[in-house]
Amino acid sequence: MEKNGQKYYYRYDRSEVNKCLLCQDPACTKACPQKADVGAIIQSLFFKNFLGATKKLTCDCTYCNAPCEKVCVAGIKKAPVAIRELMLGVKSEAPSLPAHVIEDVDLSTDICGVPLENPFLLSSSVVASTYDMCKRAFEAGWAGASFKTICSFPQHETSPRFSSIREHSNTFCGFKNIEQLSDHSVEENMQIFRQLKKEFPSKVIIASTMGQNEKEWSELAAKCEESGASVIECNFSCPNMESDDLGSTIGQSEELVERFTRAVKKGTSLPVLAKLTPNVTDMVPMALAAKRGGADGIAAINTINSITGVDIDTLAAKPVVRGKSIVGGYSGTAVRPIALRFISDLSKCSELNGMHFSGMGGIETWRDGLEFMLLGCGSLQVTTSVMQYGYRVIEDMLDGVAEYLKCKGISKLTDLIGAAAMTVVDHHSIERDTVLFPVFDLDQCNGCGRCYISCMDGGHQAIEFDPQTRRPKLLGQKCVGCHLCRLVCPERAINQARTAIRPNTWRFK
Repeated sequence: MEKNGQKYYYRYDRSEVNKCLLCQDPACTKACPQKADVGAIIQSLFFKNFLGATKKLTCDCTYCNAPCEKVCVAGIKKAPVAIRELMLGVKSEAPSLPAHVIEDVDLSTDICGVPLENPFLLSSSVVASTYDMCKRAFEAGWAGASFKTICSFPQHETSPRFSSIREHSNTFCGFKNIEQLSDHSVEENMQIFRQLKKEFPSKVIIASTMGQNEKEWSELAAKCEESGASVIECNFSCPNMESDDLGSTIGQSEELVERFTRAVKKGTSLPVLAKLTPNVTDMVPMALAAKRGGADGIAAINTINSITGVDIDTLAAKPVVRGKSIVGGYSGTAVRPIALRFISDLSKCSELNGMHFSGMGGIETWRDGLEFMLLGCGSLQVTTSVMQYGYRVIEDMLDGVAEYLKCKGISKLTDLIGAAAMTVVDHHSIERDTVLFPVFDLDQCNGCGRCYISCMDGGHQAIEFDPQTRRPKLLGQKCVGCHLCRLVCPERAINQARTAIRPNTWRFK
């Protein structure tokens, strides 16, 4: 972290953090002779909440023989996490906070005018499908939940119904589901709403609904309002429906989006969100159709039509259901760039000014959520991260955002909504006449040569590599400032120059 507190990157060993299994009831915590919450510290590092980790670091590992490593569950099959080194690294990298740090920050926001204690909600899915699940989530700190989509027609689920694409750390990068809607009856779900509203009056219940016709859309909205819902969310975007007339088919038709939104508004006085599909070229026309139908906001994005892979042993697409599969909904961190693009499109449309945007798609850490808010979202919805790590992710989401605001001297999270929206410009408006050079930090460089390899075979042959010193050297006359080298560096030992240069001031001299 820079000493002025303006950047939020730290040089701790991410590979060791990624080895952590984020255990239930972590043995490392129990083994710490200094009673430090070791598991919670590593969890904060995992979710990029470095300041949170430093606050939890109550132990001094300088002379410790690391009994925590001896009981590390990861060490049963492989090498244990180097916990002692991680703790020492956190201590040495603990930032000197800027002078303008403030004590209290306000994380509250709203969804279509309905108050939220913080912006983080569960999105409509299996993670918000029962009373007990929502109860545990609310107790953990989630501001509310978009309950799994309620409908009056039967559901027929498959088994298995999930597949994934994994990172080197074996966590989900992309996740596919072919799951359908709530398998509870409408009345069962209404009883859950009533119970949750009674026990958690400050939490926001969003009723995700799907009807087969205008009458059903209206009736479901009315029943949800009567049972304690605060917001109605129209599911115009589920890609896994058995009928071709439901889900994402609606979200691909301006006429249907407008018609069914209007039907929902007839059935309720509550705010209405239209949850739109990313399986379109341009979401703005669908959002405008929802606005014409009376929608108060847009929820985006739902999952993306996908095939995550093919089992090369069975020769069937995944997930394999008795030798067959279907196109399903793709989510997880891999879709976040696509979600941010759609949110940017919506927030820049002047005709949508005043509408609430509830963002989702790949939110796993506090930083991910903040990116959505900076592009215009007033609330956030999460599923895949919870499926993988549990409701506990909310701890570091809230703490991470709070510490960020404190260091920036910002008292209210809502002051950041849309702050980055206008930095996304048209192709003809971007600067194209200057070059920003990469800058090598040779003290941090480990001599792997990855920058050289990438520049030679995927760039502009602008780096030399000395086999004796194992250090790179930039060839300024060839460098075009693409920064591929910076992206592939495993040690983050390549930064960028602070000043851009016009090519004719140095090239070919």
